[in-house]
Amino acid sequence: MNQEILFFDNGRCGLCPRRCAIPNGAFGACGVRGNKNGKGLLPFYGHVTALALDPIEKKPLFHFRPGSMILSVGFCGCNLRCPFCQNWHISRSVDAPGKQMQPGDIVSAALHENSLAIAYTYSEPLVHAEFLFDCMFLAHEHGIANVLVTNGCANREAAREILSLTDAANIDLKCFSANTYADILGGGDQSVFETVLEFIRMACVVGVHVEVTTLVVPGLNDSVEELDACADFMASGALQGGRFGEIPWHLSAYHPDYRWNAPPTDPALLLQTARRVRAREKLTYVYTGNICGEENNTACPHCGATLVRRRGYSTDISGLAAPKDSESFYRCARCGEESPINY
Repeated sequence: MNQEILFFDNGRCGLCPRRCAIPNGAFGACGVRGNKNGKGLLPFYGHVTALALDPIEKKPLFHFRPGSMILSVGFCGCNLRCPFCQNWHISRSVDAPGKQMQPGDIVSAALHENSLAIAYTYSEPLVHAEFLFDCMFLAHEHGIANVLVTNGCANREAAREILSLTDAANIDLKCFSANTYADILGGGDQSVFETVLEFIRMACVVGVHVEVTTLVVPGLNDSVEELDACADFMASGALQGGRFGEIPWHLSAYHPDYRWNAPPTDPALLLQTARRVRAREKLTYVYTGNICGEENNTACPHCGATLVRRRGYSTDISGLAAPKDSESFYRCARCGEESPINY
């Protein structure tokens, strides 16, 4: 199915900071947004490469509906070219097998699975913005929440429209270097770095539940200075990402994949970074991912009781009490005070 592209004018796509000039019969850098006789087209509209029911912790989201399952939808294509991409089979190829689905099919699948949320994930969903608009709008009509797992590379107009329909997002902050974004991650130029920061800021301002993930890659972004710069940005007064004005940060371990052969991330580095950031009192909720057997628990900020206990994707939420009346957050089962966990 061919779907007309939004954010397209005079042969140029305006979705992301690349602003690709697309010749007739060709596609932009993402591989899915094209030009046919001067008209922007999206021939991969509704081409779904993955559809699965996942623990919400896999997104990862730790402070949004913990312990629940979420219908997860994947596509093909991406507007970055990370050489260590862990999902390169679908992000770097439009030939990935899949099936054609309409927004109504996705929503029906969520209802069938009793999933109260849909995650747009696996590769980069933003390059399929038009499909997201249609699916997200329909999901809200059926009382289903929208979760966006994204690199945040979208210009302001597109970002504003997508985020207005988004309930929760996990946004990649891949590094804290404009040069790395431009040269190594294939962002095109240094403006992509500020675009990502602005996307995170905007998501917080419009009231999206925000969590941030950094894949820590040895030799690329694993220095103390760069990781602390990421933490400082998320702890800045301009961001209000959680119930207590704080964004949960996920430090994820890298493993060699695609075109990157650096050794895997040392788990000790992630644990040390998490401890250091907490000790500096920059961020309270720093979690480590892709570490076998590691517990990632969330404590009550008032009494210190364990609210949520996590080992891998196994989650115990017995420390949480149900919200009162129309509240949108859980309370601590021990002290009764409000928790940083959204309902």
